[in-house]
Amino acid sequence: MDLIRTWAIFRKELIHIRRDPASLVQVILIPVILLLINGYALNFDLKDTPLAVYNQDGSRLSQDLVQRFQASRYFEIYRYVKNYEAISNLINTRAVMAALVIPHDFSRRLKAGQTVKIQLIVDGVNANTANLIITYTQGIGLAYNQNLLLERLHLHGLTTIAAPLVSEPRLWFNEDLESRNFIVPGLIAIIMTIVGALLTALCIIREKERGSMEGLMGTPLKKSELILGKLGPYFLIGMIDMVIAMAMGKFLFQVPFRGSLTLFVALSALFLIVVLGQGLLISVTSKSQLEAYQMAILTTFLPSFLLSGAIFGIRQMPEVLQWVTYLVPATYLVNISKGIYLKGLGLDLLWPDALILAVFALFFLVASGRKFEKKIT
Repeated sequence: MDLIRTWAIFRKELIHIRRDPASLVQVILIPVILLLINGYALNFDLKDTPLAVYNQDGSRLSQDLVQRFQASRYFEIYRYVKNYEAISNLINTRAVMAALVIPHDFSRRLKAGQTVKIQLIVDGVNANTANLIITYTQGIGLAYNQNLLLERLHLHGLTTIAAPLVSEPRLWFNEDLESRNFIVPGLIAIIMTIVGALLTALCIIREKERGSMEGLMGTPLKKSELILGKLGPYFLIGMIDMVIAMAMGKFLFQVPFRGSLTLFVALSALFLIVVLGQGLLISVTSKSQLEAYQMAILTTFLPSFLLSGAIFGIRQMPEVLQWVTYLVPATYLVNISKGIYLKGLGLDLLWPDALILAVFALFFLVASGRKFEKKIT
């Protein structure tokens, strides 16, 4: 392989990219836009949920319960209402996501030592959010029950009774339970997939449509020199986008980075080779730029966004889709990214994912090379 000829193709591709500044700006803006939208808008945290309160009792005990909801970081009292019709209107207009209804005999039954039921009306359109609201409400109710039980013990002259079982949960790796700490590392894989696969998917077919491929094949260029020269600029752009994404994650979203930067960059570069090879295979097998673009979207971007585990947990998917995720290269970079970012894992634990990425890279490069030879020569 002649490095001078490879460098000539590399420079030629850079000139083509430079002559299309609009596309280049879009490529640079992709990580910025994706991170801004998903980092801020895509949030699985439940905080300051608007809550309506229908307090039919109005006693000190009922007000104390309402204050517990107000003091929680998960709820915010949006409005006090006086009937169920007002609750229905607020939920239907999405002004609130839940309503707390305290019965008129709340304090009387509690003072009599009886059990009293409170009602929680939840907007169940979003099942995950509804389950979280119910869980947090039960937690507030449990704490309120414990306080009442202690007061009853003191009234009867009894001291505190030790609980037979005490749970002490400890959170590892994402102590603040911030969604962005989970989402941003996964988005790096999606960004590199978009930049690497979509751009590369157009590089060969564009030369064919312009009629310049015949001229290139008439030169002493070897197939390997042409492929490496074509892929080099997009590899460089992909690594620049990765640096932009990491910088935004660090300084804008304050996502912790606990592992080895060198290891992360090296494995990200390996993944970028995978998606470049995948895009090249699409390019040499497509008949037009439109077909190549559509194939790249269907086979790279959508699987990486939906099936890689970057946004949605793989274990929550149907079993058939869980098997499909093994065929998505982005799955392995998502595992690597979250492992290095949040857990500080090293190659001793991440080598299976790295090995699979190496196999993917070899497969796509060999397959695209053979298909390229068959289609062009």
